[in-house]
Amino acid sequence: MAYKISDACISCGACAADCPVNAISDGGDQYQINADECIDCGACAATCPVEAISEA
Repeated sequence: MAYKISDACISCGACAADCPVNAISDGGDQYQINADECIDCGACAATCPVEAISEA
């Protein structure tokens, strides 16, 4: 199950920088995770300073 970014995202980009498979991209108002590319490693959730990322 892929991770999901909530509306609490502040668009800092920390998660995208730490994603080992580049599954996270800037979606304008907040970052988005491509569920088809996500490998469920949790690196993004561990990096997020506002805890906006969780398992979907």
